[in-house]
Amino acid sequence: MANGKILVIRGGAIGDFILTLPVLAALREQFPKAHLEVLGYPHIASLALHGGLADAVRPVEARALAGFFADMGDLDDATGHYFAGFQVIVSYLYDPDGYFAENVKACTKAQFIAGPHRPDETKPVHATDVLLKPLERLAIFDADPVPRLKLGEPAATAPVLAVHPGSGSEKKNWPQPHWAKFLAHVMSGSDWNVLLVGGEAEGKRLSELAQPLPSSRVRLSQNQPLPELAKSLRTCLGFIGHDSGITHLAAAVGLPGLALWASSNEAIWHPRSPAFRVLRNSDGIEHLSPETVFTVLRNVLPQRPA
Repeated sequence: MANGKILVIRGGAIGDFILTLPVLAALREQFPKAHLEVLGYPHIASLALHGGLADAVRPVEARALAGFFADMGDLDDATGHYFAGFQVIVSYLYDPDGYFAENVKACTKAQFIAGPHRPDETKPVHATDVLLKPLERLAIFDADPVPRLKLGEPAATAPVLAVHPGSGSEKKNWPQPHWAKFLAHVMSGSDWNVLLVGGEAEGKRLSELAQPLPSSRVRLSQNQPLPELAKSLRTCLGFIGHDSGITHLAAAVGLPGLALWASSNEAIWHPRSPAFRVLRNSDGIEHLSPETVFTVLRNVLPQRPA
């Protein structure tokens, strides 16, 4: 196994993949000479390539995999041959009937380890611990549960605050007028410049929030490839966002920051970083005041010399 090949299969969104980084790191540490490959969504899984946690990424092709999810399915020959090239396969795909596992096992002599698609929301165990648990079958115990994405030495940290005012669900979002007031506090009460970060989900939100701000103090980063965004974040002083994949990315690259929390299970999904703090209001995220958020963030971020 020392020089073998390991495949980790992981779908899901950005946050799901970031929370799986400790799995890749643990495998890399336990089997440093093995070829480690990810079968997933390349625009997300490429983060592992850039962070040195994977040697290759192959795209999940729904058509080629479809037969593997059926009882006695018609298995794609090329995909079966691909699976046969590995000694260990760890899958986090949703497979409630076990058909995928059985069909993959029919194609390969690899040790197949089925991991959970998602944590059990009824148990207060962090997602990274849940995702690491299956690796005990490979004698991997007490692995570091903190997602870490090492992208080389960052450029000199500038007084730039990265702000992600969106998420995959509007229910998780702080109201836009609150963001506008918060950014006004940043402009008047600090020397921070602002990097507004977003993707397609944010639509016009970034430009609308940037419009009243001094153009010399705000920059937009919309739809930037994730590896490039990760490197941009590394140059910032800190981060603020919601319960989102980008928040997990910011924590993974080492930024201190603040996550404004709505109703997700915090014990399971909070950014696992000692430099991050979660802020919530028992009456709802909309009841977090811009003034409170700004004050708390100032205490979270490192103090700059006068």
